[in-house]
Amino acid sequence: MSVYTDTISFRTKGNTDVIDITPRLDELLQKSGMREGFVVIHAVGSTGAVTTCEYEPGLVRDFKDIFDKLIPPGHYSHNETWGDANGHSHLRASLVGPSITVTFNNKRLLLGTWQQVVFIDFDTRSRQREVAVQFVGEQ
Repeated sequence: MSVYTDTISFRTKGNTDVIDITPRLDELLQKSGMREGFVVIHAVGSTGAVTTCEYEPGLVRDFKDIFDKLIPPGHYSHNETWGDANGHSHLRASLVGPSITVTFNNKRLLLGTWQQVVFIDFDTRSRQREVAVQFVGEQ
């Protein structure tokens, strides 16, 4: 069993910006030299999340719309603590979750035809983001 760890860095716009990181994961899988196993993809930071979806413009808009309904910007106790007005960002990220696990075989991520791995930035501003990626498997 081997372990390979790397990171993916990118800039986001904030405010429920959805970024398809699947191509970068594919590159790292090839770089790892592993044939089969699993990969843990983890958002570094407390206002970002990782999930899978069909990455297309309509669903990207739907993400923003549903989170604006479920957890709208507004008054949250966190905002009083830090004065940064992003309490809703933390709640949204916690709801989706910071990490997922995806299996791979024959040097291919086992994702559905219309399934991509995405990072969602729930913070209120543009940021430099990082996703930790750890492959565990066989060469």
